[in-house]
Amino acid sequence: MIITDTHTHLYAEQFDEDRHEMIQRALECGISRFFIPAIDSTYYDKMLDLKKAFPEHIFLMAGLHPTHVKADFKAELDIVKSFLENHQCVAVGEIGMDLYWDKSFIKEQQEAFKLQIILAKEKKLPIVIHCREAFNEIFEIMDEVCDESLKGIFHCFTGNEEQANKIIAYGFKLGIGGVVTFKNGGLDKFLHKIPLEHIVLETDSPYLAPKPFRGKRNESAYLVNILEKLVDIYKMTPERIAELTTFNSQEIFGA
Repeated sequence: MIITDTHTHLYAEQFDEDRHEMIQRALECGISRFFIPAIDSTYYDKMLDLKKAFPEHIFLMAGLHPTHVKADFKAELDIVKSFLENHQCVAVGEIGMDLYWDKSFIKEQQEAFKLQIILAKEKKLPIVIHCREAFNEIFEIMDEVCDESLKGIFHCFTGNEEQANKIIAYGFKLGIGGVVTFKNGGLDKFLHKIPLEHIVLETDSPYLAPKPFRGKRNESAYLVNILEKLVDIYKMTPERIAELTTFNSQEIFGA
């Protein structure tokens, strides 16, 4: 059984003390494909170190996270473009909008999102979207730029059924993580109506640990707990869900 974690920050500081052991725990659980989104250029060296250490298991992205978009974001985007040109990447991500923490750079976030979508189209790469309290703003941009050439994942989907169907209509997959295990997360109320062909699995580790680890450091091995919840929702075997969601990830990333 091959399980794919489509979104995990394995380079994060939270793993500095036990990174290789943590990855080994995931591998022992059958999680053997790790897709690594970028935050900003300060992490690229650590991402490359991961790829060197686990070349068969690590897949890299390049992008500027919306919470790291500041006044000088275009200089960061130049580094994103350079990284894409000089290293093997499977996506532009994570990109998008986040209006939860700070709205002072909303215009810059919008422009950075659009420019990175354009870059992804130029490179014929999918995108991985971060959306927090910004569904309407992101949908407005997607309605403007989305076409058949653009595909990707709405990472850490926490929206409602209507928003899920709108995302699917764009041709995107829903990234389902630890929130699906939360009692008041809401996803378990309608996710069974969403065909599994539109779903990929993710942890977003070290963030958003699923039950029973909620509030603690998340890690890729805990993807098993998310998989178990989908077994309950879809009434399928874990092997079948792992197979289908891994296939979906291959369809998006080409890897």
